[in-house]
Amino acid sequence: MSKAARLFEVIQLLRSAKGPILARDIASALEISIRTVYRDIASLQAMQTPILGEPGVGYVMRKGYDLPPINFDAEEAEAITVGLSLVARTGDPGLWRAANRAARKLHETAPGTRRLITSSWRMECTPNLELSELRKAIRNETKMRITYCDVEQRETRRVIWPLVLIYYLDAAMIVAWCELRQDLRHFRLDRVMSCTVLADSFRGRGDKLISEWEESQKGRAVPALDL
Repeated sequence: MSKAARLFEVIQLLRSAKGPILARDIASALEISIRTVYRDIASLQAMQTPILGEPGVGYVMRKGYDLPPINFDAEEAEAITVGLSLVARTGDPGLWRAANRAARKLHETAPGTRRLITSSWRMECTPNLELSELRKAIRNETKMRITYCDVEQRETRRVIWPLVLIYYLDAAMIVAWCELRQDLRHFRLDRVMSCTVLADSFRGRGDKLISEWEESQKGRAVPALDL
């Protein structure tokens, strides 16, 4: 990794950290020596990068520091995010680490890419709706009305708040807040019989719900075939 790329990665780690981060943790994440971390921090501080802290205590980035934007439109950013996730197929740990670094850079300029998740293999079931419209509803935090058929062939009509789109091996799935159940739910897209994007939005409420969903899924697999 070149020095310029390494400095960029140090900035990314500091910007995404929720508190002070130790030099040894930066070194471990970037697979470099602690001495190199100290030199890189000193170089960034000399360039007026607002990094606070010292060896043994940890480093933080002052809020409000911005990096130059990457010129991708929303769908380009989404396509790259999904493609980077598929690098897991290669079984190459180094390549996977590089893909994660690239994904972090992309997330800084296109935060909505957090709402796309993919497994390492392709879907076997074809969704019944246009995924570009669904992704747009997720980006814009727009409500949708769906007719859903569950595993026992029971149909229900619901208004959902689409949050996360997951590309699993067996099917694509949407994570959404369901107004009918007043809770977070998973819906297989091949069981969505009809879908209408509504004029109503839930703007500003999606990130909190996604955080709740992420917390609920720690250490737990979602069995798509049983939903």
